[in-house]
Amino acid sequence: MEVKNREIDPDAVWRRSDDNADGVEIAFLTSGNIALRDSRNPEGPVLIFTPGEWAAFVAGAKDGEFNRPGT
Repeated sequence: MEVKNREIDPDAVWRRSDDNADGVEIAFLTSGNIALRDSRNPEGPVLIFTPGEWAAFVAGAKDGEFNRPGT
């Protein structure tokens, strides 16, 4: 599979839900993709989502798809 537009803009603005919270940060890239990284390891790996993938991820999170069993 060929991957296109997966570069992260050097001037990307990373956001998190709470400035005081550890967790994940997202950036909306000029390519239209969405980047996701660990706020405690900003130099570490980054996941890149297309808009469709991001919509599916957010919908799954809202529906509880990623909840731990028994919670």
